[in-house]
Amino acid sequence: MEAAVALVQEPLSLLAAFLAGHPGFAAWYTAFVRFLFPVLAILVLGRAVRSLLRIPHTPETWGQLSLPNGSPILLTHWENIIGRGGFADVRLNYPSISRQHAALCRGENEAWTIYDLDSKGGVEVNGERVEGSSPVKLGDTIQLGGVPLLFLPQTAAERKELEEKRRAERPAAVWPSFLWLTLFQILTCLQLIIAGGEENSAAVLLAFLGLTAVMWVYYAVLRCSRCVGFEMETIAFFLSTLCLSVTASSAPESLYKQLLAVLLGLGLFLVLGLFLRDLGRVQKNRWLMAAMAIGLLGVTLVIGNRKYGAVNWISLGGMSFQPSEISKICYIFAGSATLERLFHRRNLTLFIVLTGVCIGCLGLMSDFGTAAVFFVTFLVLAYLRSGDFATLSLICGGAVFGAGIIMKFKPYILNRFASWGHAWEAASTTGYQQTRTMSAAASGGLLGMGPGEGWLHNVAAADTDLVFGMLCEEWGLLIALLAVGSIVVLAFFTVRACRVGRSSFYTIAACAAGSLLVFQTCLNVFGSVDLLPLTGVTFPFVSNGGSAMMSAWGLLAFLKATDTRENASFAIRRRKKEH
Repeated sequence: MEAAVALVQEPLSLLAAFLAGHPGFAAWYTAFVRFLFPVLAILVLGRAVRSLLRIPHTPETWGQLSLPNGSPILLTHWENIIGRGGFADVRLNYPSISRQHAALCRGENEAWTIYDLDSKGGVEVNGERVEGSSPVKLGDTIQLGGVPLLFLPQTAAERKELEEKRRAERPAAVWPSFLWLTLFQILTCLQLIIAGGEENSAAVLLAFLGLTAVMWVYYAVLRCSRCVGFEMETIAFFLSTLCLSVTASSAPESLYKQLLAVLLGLGLFLVLGLFLRDLGRVQKNRWLMAAMAIGLLGVTLVIGNRKYGAVNWISLGGMSFQPSEISKICYIFAGSATLERLFHRRNLTLFIVLTGVCIGCLGLMSDFGTAAVFFVTFLVLAYLRSGDFATLSLICGGAVFGAGIIMKFKPYILNRFASWGHAWEAASTTGYQQTRTMSAAASGGLLGMGPGEGWLHNVAAADTDLVFGMLCEEWGLLIALLAVGSIVVLAFFTVRACRVGRSSFYTIAACAAGSLLVFQTCLNVFGSVDLLPLTGVTFPFVSNGGSAMMSAWGLLAFLKATDTRENASFAIRRRKKEH
C-alpha cells in the first residue's frame, strides 16, 4: 500500500501546486460538476434501466401437453400447477378438473414428476392411478379428472422459433454506461481531492482507481465468457461509487476498508450466483443456511458488542462486522422453496420456527430495525409459500402483541421513537439527528453543494443511518432520488422476471430479496426525514459499512438468478445442453 501511495504522490503534488497557483479553479470546478453530475448519472442509469424494463421476456419452453383436440399447451416453467383456477400455470377449463388439480415438476437430470394436489377427479399416468406422486416420461398419457393429456417434447420448429425470439431480446450493451460511470468516478475523485485537501488525497485517488479497475475487470472477464446483461451490476457499481464518496467525506480512513467490502461483496455475488445454478444443490444446503442464519445471530448475542444501543457487532483483531447483515442472505436462502416442498405444510411450520428464532435473537439484541426488516421479509416469503392471508393476519396480530410485551419489559426502547413526527420540538435532544439531516438536505437543493463540501458528516451515523441526508446535501435531491429509484427498478424488474421464472425457489428468493432492499431503503430514507422512526438500518449499496455492502451484493445475486434472458445470468449458458 505504501508503494501505491508513493506512486500517486507525484501527480497529487502537481495538482496541489496547480490549485495553489489558481485559487479560483476549485470554486469554478465545483460549480461546473454540480450541474454535470446529474446528467452523467442519467446517462449511466438510463441505458441500464431502459434495458431492464423494456425487454418482453419470452418464456422458455420445457415441454408441452397435448389436449384431446390436438391443441398444445406449452410448459414454461420447471414447476407447473395444472388446474381450472385463474392462477394455474396450465389452465384447463373443464368442470371435472379442480382449481389446483396437479403439479408437473422437472427435477434433476431432466426427470419429470406429477403430483396429485388432493384433486377430486384424481390423476392417472398411462391408466394407473397416482397416489401422491409419480414419475412421468415424454410420450406418457396423463389423465386429469377424466381429461387425457399427452406429454410431448417441444418440436424442432417450435424450438427454433423460440430461440429466434430469445435472441431478439438480447440485452443492450452496457459498455457505454460503464464509460459514463468511469467519467463520473474520475470527476467525483477530483472533486473530493479538491474539497478534502492533501491529507487524504492519496486514499481517495487509490480507492476510486480501485473501484474503476474492479468494475472493468469484472466486465471484461464475464464478456470473455460470453455473458451479457450487466444492467444490475451497472446500478450496483453506480451506488457503490456514491458510497465511496460518502465515506471519503465522513470517514476517509475507512476508504480502503470500504473498497475491500465492495470487492468481497462482488465475490459473494459471483459465488452465490454460480451456486444457484444447480437447483438440486440448492435444496440440499437449505438446512445448512438455516443453521448459519441462527448461528450468526446466536454468536452475536453471546459475544457481540453494543453500539448505538444494539448488541449487533462483533470485533475480531481490530476489525468489526455485523453478522445480522449476512444472516439476511442465509435466511432468504433457507426460507425459499421449490414447488415440491411447498406441498408439505410441515416445511412452512419449520420456516415459521426459523423466523421466530431469528427475530427473537434480534429482539434480545435490541436490534429492532433489523427485526422489522426480517419480519417484512418473512411476510413476503410466507405469502408466496402459502398464499394464505388468514394465517398471515394471525401472525401479524401475534407480532404486534409480542412487540407490546417487549415494550412493557424494555420501556427505554420507546425513547428511540419519542421524537417521531415532531423532531423539531426536540431539536436538541431526541430529534437532534433528524433535524440536522433535514437541514442539510434542504441546503443541498436540487444539485447539492458538491461531494466533500457538506457538514452533515459531523453528525453521528451521518454516513450510515442518515446517509440519505448526506446524498441530498452533497449530491442534491436529483441524484438522491435516482439512488432510491435504482433500488425500486431492481425490485420492479424482479416482479416482471418472476412471471417467466424457472422455479418457485428463484421466484420466492428474488421477491423476498427485492422486498428487503426496498423496505430497508424506505426505512433509511423516511427515517432520515422523520416520516418514520429512525430505526438504524442502512441504505443498500450506499451506506458506509463493510457488512452492509457485502449483504447488498449477496442479495443482488437472488435478483440476478431470475434473469432468464439468453446468456444474461450465470445459469443461462446451460440451456442448449438441456435440450
